[in-house]
Amino acid sequence: MASRNPAAPGASRPVFDPAALAVAGVRGLNPYQPGKPVATLERELGITHAIKLASNENPLGPSPRAVTAAREALAEAHVYPDGNAFELKAALAAQHGVDAAQITLGNGSNEILELIARTWLAPGRAAVFSAHAFAVYPLVTQAVDAEARVAPALPADHPQQPFGHDLAAMRERVDGDVRVVFVANPNNPTGTWVDDRELQAFLDELPPTTLAVIDEAYAEYVEKSGYPDTTQWLDRYPNLIVTRTFSKIQGLAGLRLGYAVSSPAVAELLNRVRQPFNVNAVAQAAGLAALADAEHVQRSVQVNREGLQQLSRALRERGFRVIPSVGNFVTFDTGRDAGAVFEALQREGVITRPVENYGLPGHLRVTVSTREDNHRFLDALDRVLA
Repeated sequence: MASRNPAAPGASRPVFDPAALAVAGVRGLNPYQPGKPVATLERELGITHAIKLASNENPLGPSPRAVTAAREALAEAHVYPDGNAFELKAALAAQHGVDAAQITLGNGSNEILELIARTWLAPGRAAVFSAHAFAVYPLVTQAVDAEARVAPALPADHPQQPFGHDLAAMRERVDGDVRVVFVANPNNPTGTWVDDRELQAFLDELPPTTLAVIDEAYAEYVEKSGYPDTTQWLDRYPNLIVTRTFSKIQGLAGLRLGYAVSSPAVAELLNRVRQPFNVNAVAQAAGLAALADAEHVQRSVQVNREGLQQLSRALRERGFRVIPSVGNFVTFDTGRDAGAVFEALQREGVITRPVENYGLPGHLRVTVSTREDNHRFLDALDRVLA
């Protein structure tokens, strides 16, 4: 029998275009751009001893207990992880005073945000979030071809929360088509926050057809009176989902571990679309040990408090307009081409983050680090702008 030839020699074939075959939301998607790794910068510029202040990582690293637990877990790397993460869920449930059935684990809290979009967003449905909010909200919304409704932020001259969330403007955009509202508290990249009274009033006005996602990735750093722990509000608001991460204060960004706290009914739906074994065994072991090390968290808070004051004060003394932050980073207006300042700082061996893609042209975000690295950034900035 003659072999089947898909095309005669010399005959033209239709051009394969994978983009044309992709769903509409993906075709127009611009992928998330992470901060440049130190090794990449050093390789590109031929420099050494660079520092990265671009991705809001904990300068103290992970808890020593977490490192030990991760090493021990590697001995059983040939075994699939506990797909239900029983021990880690139990520890998180105890910490928040909820049932383990209310916990959903993710490969970082970013995956939780994607699971939310896949579960409740689709063509003909909409999500609401603020201008200058976390970049993942529009990404996950567009990927499922849902409508993104972006509310204007508070004005730059607002006395307490410049560029912060305007909850009234967000509420105005909620109608029967809106299934999800994303609120980052504190917000990245501005560092602004919403207090308990404002947030409760906002949640009280949301219809039962809309889920409120409160993204609290930086919650452990906040030391402001009136900042809410919304994991305690779940009995009052069944449409509430709170997301947290181990990437920031726990220093486990490289292991990708995050979670959501919600009603059991919401968690059950999220777990339908969650991939099995999405959280690996090393991350589970390290996360469990990290939760038990309150001293490391307290030390991280102290280092951040001192560094946040150091950077904010020094930048203001140099004449920069600084957005008041309660996170582990500071965003400031360079008063010039922030991209050029960013590039010049890289040549000095300091990696920061321009945030023009967040609608903040002229601004740079810098992660709070140790006193020494904060000084190094400020000295580099002085040389760059001299």
